[in-house]
Amino acid sequence: MQRTKVVDVLTGQDKGKEICVKGWVRTKRGNKNVAFIALNDGSSFHSVQLVADLAKFDEDTLRKVTTGACISATGLVVESQGSGQSVEMQMTSIEVLGEADAETYPLQKKGHSLEFLREIAHLRFRTNTFGAVFRIRHAMAFGIHKFFNDRGFFYIHSPIITGSDAEGAGAMFRVTTLDPVNPPKTETGTVDFKEDFFGGPTNLTVSGQLEAELAAMALGQVYTFGPTFRAENSNTSRHLAEFWMIEPEVAFNEIKENMDLAEDLLQYLVQYALDNCKDDLEFLNQQYDKELLDRLRFVVANKFERLNYGEAVEILKGSGVKFEFPVDWGTDLSSEHERWLVEKHFQKPVILTNYPKEIKAFYMKQNDDGKTVRAMDVLFPGIGEIIGGSQREENYDKLLNRMHEMHIPEEELYWYLDTRKFGTCPHAGFGLGFERLILFVTGMANIRDVIPFPRTPQNAAF
Repeated sequence: MQRTKVVDVLTGQDKGKEICVKGWVRTKRGNKNVAFIALNDGSSFHSVQLVADLAKFDEDTLRKVTTGACISATGLVVESQGSGQSVEMQMTSIEVLGEADAETYPLQKKGHSLEFLREIAHLRFRTNTFGAVFRIRHAMAFGIHKFFNDRGFFYIHSPIITGSDAEGAGAMFRVTTLDPVNPPKTETGTVDFKEDFFGGPTNLTVSGQLEAELAAMALGQVYTFGPTFRAENSNTSRHLAEFWMIEPEVAFNEIKENMDLAEDLLQYLVQYALDNCKDDLEFLNQQYDKELLDRLRFVVANKFERLNYGEAVEILKGSGVKFEFPVDWGTDLSSEHERWLVEKHFQKPVILTNYPKEIKAFYMKQNDDGKTVRAMDVLFPGIGEIIGGSQREENYDKLLNRMHEMHIPEEELYWYLDTRKFGTCPHAGFGLGFERLILFVTGMANIRDVIPFPRTPQNAAF
């Protein structure tokens, strides 16, 4: 008999029919006459209740039906006699596909801490919490592709291995086939990367932006969505060594259109979660963050506040708040500053623009004042910066001069400069950190809990 998913059983469409379900046992309870088994197959937050008349089943088989065991069951879908579900299944047969030893299976009880579950991340998918988080993560990924596809964007696969550092930060993972103990050397004693696989130094990418710009100069509007890597020794609840980024680039857009696109995207995705992840969000709202649903609805319902970096600095300086990190014009705002602006002062998402050029990347459009660039950061409650972007510098001479000022070798980025020599135009884009988006949408507090397999310093297990 063909398997029916739990999510379909719960609609009640099969009431009165005999069906087959397969999944993992969440709980088993009962008395000497009847057993009640909660079965979940991941297709829904909710489980389906299986009812077994013990007199009709082999005792040894039912003894193996423990929490965590995988089973296949057939039976009749009937109206539920209990509360909490509209239908249940009266079992006629059961097969244990995979046992789970009750003495050693670590998820026998409810209420495990998130810290404990990180230690058994290979099994945490089976909990209600992480089932909800990763179904929402899927929905957000699908929503991102739908948003851009419906607006005529083209999806570009930017390279994971690259010879350039888009951010100029230098915190990159080296990719090499050279012998780590005895690499080939040049006459001056340095490593001879000409002998390496790619004929030069290469790293894991920190961004797909520069490559996306190349595509936007021909296709008009594109986006990338892929893994990025930062070799920063940061063991915090906000940092990962491997994470995912969404990076649109749009020809002919300037900073205003860039802000409009970012706001539209974020409000669309939050609404998409509210529309398509109702059960999972209600669980997370009840279990972890009682204000989650209200916060999501508030973001959708309100326009984002827009102001210059300089205005934000003056507001922070005049706030009377003693911040851990002092703020003045020319300093990069920290998370505490960003969150205070969003959560305390404006009480809504904020888009900051026109940052000092000294604290921003070389490719950002320079303003006429000679001091600032057309950068933009979108700040969210509980998160701080969720999007960073800018209008890009399309003027060849200004871009080249800025590269010289920041000691970025032009020979390594000749291909990027070429786009300013041949048919240049105004263009803009941004990067949305996918895990930070999932943090906001789920209400989880630690970024390691919104990615299936977190990569952090001293940790790359399975």
